[in-house]
Amino acid sequence: MKNSILFETDHWKVILCDNQYDLGRCILDTKRNVGALRNLKDEEWKDLLEIIKKLEDVLMKTFDAEMFNWSCLMNNAYKPNIEKPHPHVHFHFRARYRNPVEFAGEKFYDEEFGHHYNKDKRKIVSQKIFDKIAEEIKKHLD
Repeated sequence: MKNSILFETDHWKVILCDNQYDLGRCILDTKRNVGALRNLKDEEWKDLLEIIKKLEDVLMKTFDAEMFNWSCLMNNAYKPNIEKPHPHVHFHFRARYRNPVEFAGEKFYDEEFGHHYNKDKRKIVSQKIFDKIAEEIKKHLD
């Protein structure tokens, strides 16, 4: 299964993740190679704010998300087997759901709603369902 680019701006790509344990989970990836948050330019921060507003609004409309978790963790660049780390700024976006969501015949449960999410939980849906999730989100982007 491939990740799907939902949309792009001048500075960011918004990518739907293959792991849909958190329905609508995305990664926001800088187009420019940026190794630390302090190196983001003002226009990249401004662009990011607009993306945050858009994604949260869209996931509320599309799947009735209740709240959202954002994280910027670049730890993977420093795994022991990596000789020369190259961190890259990106954000993980997780919509959170108080109630189960049924979409395209699949049920999505947020078992940790109101708590930290479990990074090891995975829900890999079929390519058909994945594509439907991407289509539904894209439909509400305008």
